[in-house]
Amino acid sequence: MTVNEQKLMDFVHRFVGDLGAAVAAGHIVIGDRLGLYQALATGAALPEELAERTGTAPRYVEEWLRGQAAGGYVEYDPADGRYSLTEEQAFALTDPNGPIFAPGAFQLALGALRAQDRVERAFRTGEGLSWGSHDEDVHAGCERFFRPGYSAHLIAEWLPALDGILPRLGDGIRVADVGCGHGASTVLMAQAYPGSSFTGYDCHTASIEQARKRASDAGLDGRVGFEASSAQDFGGGPYDLITTFDALHDMGDPLAAARNVRSRLTGDGTWMIVEPAAGETVADNLNPVGRVYYSFSAYLCVPGALAQEGGWSLGAQAGEEPIRRLVTEAGFTRFRRVAQTPFNHVYEARP
Repeated sequence: MTVNEQKLMDFVHRFVGDLGAAVAAGHIVIGDRLGLYQALATGAALPEELAERTGTAPRYVEEWLRGQAAGGYVEYDPADGRYSLTEEQAFALTDPNGPIFAPGAFQLALGALRAQDRVERAFRTGEGLSWGSHDEDVHAGCERFFRPGYSAHLIAEWLPALDGILPRLGDGIRVADVGCGHGASTVLMAQAYPGSSFTGYDCHTASIEQARKRASDAGLDGRVGFEASSAQDFGGGPYDLITTFDALHDMGDPLAAARNVRSRLTGDGTWMIVEPAAGETVADNLNPVGRVYYSFSAYLCVPGALAQEGGWSLGAQAGEEPIRRLVTEAGFTRFRRVAQTPFNHVYEARP
């Protein structure tokens, strides 16, 4: 076997970078949970100073800071030995309600990896692995991963892109948020449109309990409700707007879900489908975003779908055409992409 030395070294450099990132994931979550990023954002600090601010052990903080600086998550000044955060680093690392929040993504990744042995078994057997069987960091991290994007785009861009929906939301309509998880998207919409009523549905009971708490904390009792139900079986309606956020590809029978959505809509109702951004072919998705989504999909989305009845497993990078086909087969006559971000595509389906 002849090995090209330059190509080998290129691969080794990639491997070293990936290894460092994999190990650093835990440190990013530690930095979030112990308040290290938040404390460092208040001003540059020596390791012992940051430890004092956060009530942590200086020697551990020192090693943490060195690794964070090596990875580009923290700045280091060799002149005085202090560490600091740039405005951009602080923006992405310290605000869980901001438009970008990196620690939530790493929390989701670490939670997913705790199912390593069970995912390996699923690879051998083809069996599924239900969403509810994952570590709690998966459920919490998923919300913290997706919520910043929803906060940045849902009210300002995605809903306005739907045909004629804003005046109706203002006047007061019934909305169902299917696959709502902890209710981040439901609460955002309800806060923006107090004249409308909202019901969130999710098959994971623990998530529904958390969603109810979030709505109560936001002062939305009486106008926002949550029920444990699958996308194939949720009831109520008729609804003027039904939404699914990063959930359709996780369903074991998305066609049955789409048919149920169709049956629950008013005659002029709208289904807004938000899915991970994806190209039309595998080659189109061979990029950093595609790598993230394929990796999460193999641990969470495909096993979760295969754990359900139906036999489908679209995966997080299904792309637009498979979604168009199942929506059309479910009885919708109009389908179009109305918005997109680097991480999401937003579709509108109408009866």
